[in-house]
Amino acid sequence: MLEKIKKIFSNREILRKLIFTFLILLVFKIGTYIPIPMVDTLAIRAEIVNNNFLTILNAFSGGGLSNFSILALGISPYITSSIVIQMLQVVIPKWKEWSEQGEVGKQKLNRITRYVSIVLALVQGLALLFGLGARPENILVADAIQYENLFWLFYIYMAIVITAGSCFTMWLADLITRHGIGNGSSMIIAAGIITSVPSMFTTLWTKYIADGAANAGNITCFIVIIVLYILMIFAVVFFEGAKRRIPIQYANRQQGGNSDLPIKLNSASVIPVIFASTILSIPLTIVGMLGQSNTVAGIWVNNVFSYHEPIGMTLYILLIFFFSFFYSFMMVDPEKISENLDKQGAYIPGYRRGEETKNQLARILFRTTLLGATYLAIVALVPIIVSLAFGFTTTEASIITVGGTSLIIVVGVALETCNQLETASETKDYRGFLE
Repeated sequence: MLEKIKKIFSNREILRKLIFTFLILLVFKIGTYIPIPMVDTLAIRAEIVNNNFLTILNAFSGGGLSNFSILALGISPYITSSIVIQMLQVVIPKWKEWSEQGEVGKQKLNRITRYVSIVLALVQGLALLFGLGARPENILVADAIQYENLFWLFYIYMAIVITAGSCFTMWLADLITRHGIGNGSSMIIAAGIITSVPSMFTTLWTKYIADGAANAGNITCFIVIIVLYILMIFAVVFFEGAKRRIPIQYANRQQGGNSDLPIKLNSASVIPVIFASTILSIPLTIVGMLGQSNTVAGIWVNNVFSYHEPIGMTLYILLIFFFSFFYSFMMVDPEKISENLDKQGAYIPGYRRGEETKNQLARILFRTTLLGATYLAIVALVPIIVSLAFGFTTTEASIITVGGTSLIIVVGVALETCNQLETASETKDYRGFLE
């Protein structure tokens, strides 16, 4: 391990890329502290704490949403656009064809993704502003509230600023992808999440240790939560790296013809959890923005769609399983894999080529996805169960997250970045040998 680290840091090219990536992330972080004019950031923070979807969006924007900065949406419109374009390839043959044309097709799809991202950023910005602004005191500073007839103009101006901020974030992500380390979008999201980790520990310290709160019970709670957090990190690292390897044999190879086909345990990554949280949060967001939370209808919506309630938690789990299977079978197509194996003269031992191979791949993917969906559901539920068990307030629960999507994203990005760094350092060794 030490030898690998030494090899990485002895490579000037890798060091240059690391420094460049760090500087770009620093620029992004500074941008999250530049607020949009006429916005009451304290009121915005109160609204975000009480909304599950906005909490996820705030994590994706690196805290930019809670500050209602020019980078309030961060990279989230681009991520949403990428997922939508990817899913639409199933129903739009032309896009599916482009995805199989190599770099040229990839550039075409990437261009469409960016255009859709800009439209989504504007729509999300307007929806966010007009939604929160249904009660102007939730969003505008006191000096702006007096101009009642100009609210719509203020919101459109703010939406344009937010859209420009999203375009700027996409450009920063593209710079990291081309000249830095890792995928730019993933690095920006992970960096935003990592910067919120110190606030989690300071909140825990303040709650259980500081200001004379330290006693045997509180110290035990503090230690238990820290241990749980560390155990969750190890568990996520293990499951994110877990793969089901299917043995493959090649008919036209006499020796060394055996290989394997790896299928990730969690092929869908965090997308099922994000989609499930988003769907459940929409009714709650509408009710909250209309100020109907304490009415009979508002209480009913909360009981059905809040995942802190039994019915809402059940819906949450079911949606995670549904999207896990939907996205996994879309990303790992058994029929396409079967066709590719057939073209290469490969087969799964004990199964005939064609329909039988396809069915076996589908069965393996189903069982693997079932395990992966169970893992995702557990990781998503742990923060909720911990907050209920330790009696966290709404604000504390939004800061102290033992598990959840944030941890999966950070671990996934860390593993991907480590693999890229290791590959880059080995490439240098091969070059030196050849030269």
